[in-house]
Amino acid sequence: MLSIDVVRADIAELLYLEPEEVTDSENLFEAGLDSVRLYGLIERWRGRGAAIGFTDLAEQPTLTAWWALLQRSTHA
Repeated sequence: MLSIDVVRADIAELLYLEPEEVTDSENLFEAGLDSVRLYGLIERWRGRGAAIGFTDLAEQPTLTAWWALLQRSTHA
């Protein structure tokens, strides 16, 4: 099951940060995320029931935007 805390922790893990260091509005690409890691996150989240694609996330690379998309994709 996805929660915002799980998503934040998943992102933090790939950026070698603590979850509380991942802010809601920070551009995650500027923080060090790259396309390969993003694909890894997508696969992880698809395994938890999210129907999300790379382009959806890449267009708005913030935790707030991603969480909104993930919520919609798991409730569709």
